[in-house]
Amino acid sequence: MKFSLKTLFGAQDMTVGNPTAVLLKFAIPLLIGNFAQQLYNTVDAIVVGHYIGDTALAAVGAANPILNLLLSLFMGVATGAGIIVAQFFGAKDRQMLSKSVGNILFLTVVVGVAVTLIGTLAARPFLVLLDTPAEILQGASDYLSIFMIGFIGCAFYNMGSGILRGLGDSVMPLIYLLICCVINIVLDVAFVAVFHMGVAGVALATIIAQFVSAVLCLVRLRRMRSVLDVNLKLMRPDRRLCARVVTIGMPAGLTQAVFSCAALVVQSLTNTFGTSVIAASTVIMRVDGFAMMPNFSYGNAMTTYVGQNVGARKTQRVHESARYGLKIALITCALLVLCILFFGEALMRAFTSTPEVIDIGVRMLRLLAVGYMAVAVTQVLSGIMRGAGDTVTPMLISIITTVAVRVPIAYLLAHFTKSAAQPAGAPESLFISLMVSWVLGAVLSAVFYKKGAWKKKAGAVMGAALPDEPAQNAKM
Repeated sequence: MKFSLKTLFGAQDMTVGNPTAVLLKFAIPLLIGNFAQQLYNTVDAIVVGHYIGDTALAAVGAANPILNLLLSLFMGVATGAGIIVAQFFGAKDRQMLSKSVGNILFLTVVVGVAVTLIGTLAARPFLVLLDTPAEILQGASDYLSIFMIGFIGCAFYNMGSGILRGLGDSVMPLIYLLICCVINIVLDVAFVAVFHMGVAGVALATIIAQFVSAVLCLVRLRRMRSVLDVNLKLMRPDRRLCARVVTIGMPAGLTQAVFSCAALVVQSLTNTFGTSVIAASTVIMRVDGFAMMPNFSYGNAMTTYVGQNVGARKTQRVHESARYGLKIALITCALLVLCILFFGEALMRAFTSTPEVIDIGVRMLRLLAVGYMAVAVTQVLSGIMRGAGDTVTPMLISIITTVAVRVPIAYLLAHFTKSAAQPAGAPESLFISLMVSWVLGAVLSAVFYKKGAWKKKAGAVMGAALPDEPAQNAKM
């Protein structure tokens, strides 16, 4: 694979070249980008925890599950967009690629406005419905409401990044994210430490940074004239294209919605344990985000890789994708898990100095460590299925593991561990249930991958059924 600045900063054809090298070249910017994304989310928590206190930290944590729920539908559309872009790009069909991007941007406007309106109106009622403690209700409401007012910037940034990644360009979204990260950190400190705006300042800093990165993504798409055309004429809605984006993206959106709904239900349980556990849980989820970065990065890389190769009808590369993806993901994840096990207490101390919160957090991180390797398997195999156009199977797995397993186990463990010392039950219930659901998800993903329903979806795009076994010694 020849290296040049053009190949580094432009669209990447993942249908040629050594698969491991191609995946790493695409996934490493994704990994760095996810790190930056998690970093500026983490900075929010660190700034709030140190400059305002544990109560404000708990307020941000209580708002996040609702925010994630309202983002779910949009993120599903973004997933469908990336898959369609990857397939048309792999097929070298410029006209349909340009038309699909135009329709994707149209859907971004529609979904972005809808989520903004719903999120702004529903912020406080949702928090009340979840029995959010009175001492953190106002802070959580302020944080969530301000974030949702500026949601359209978040929508265009994420959708623009999704389109660029579908084109094989993971470097420019990374650069824009790093710019966003720097802006967010500077504004976080300024609004909270200097202007004393509280959690509202943290939310305002985030939406300003995301608006800047959204503009950069859209400008980048306009300048990629060698690959596609982007103009208002192409944004005219095409019923079939919009339906295809929604059809492929909706299961992914429902998958995220399932996770978010489960998080809301579990958050309601978390709230019964008190402010210390809520604060510890908030920190754990930030650390968890870092541990999950390789899994999500490689899962997204597999989606683009398989999508492009399905579009190009490269059956050999599609079949061998699991071997390469799993090898890279599991090695990376293992290294991060070791870091969490050895440096868990130091990570907790970066957020808070409260001994009780630190102690709870360290115990919970050790519980979760076992499950991260399982998630690596789930993400890689799900990424392959999604790239082939099968977004329904990962959705079903998520529903089974989250709704039928995680939530019931969390509540049952909490119920059976109630005592005089722990009237709400053991806080470990929250994370044991999560770890069990992760392991089951890996098992189910492997089973459904082997069954091969995703091959039929790939065959529909290729115009012929994808064979069960690749041809031996085929050229890459």
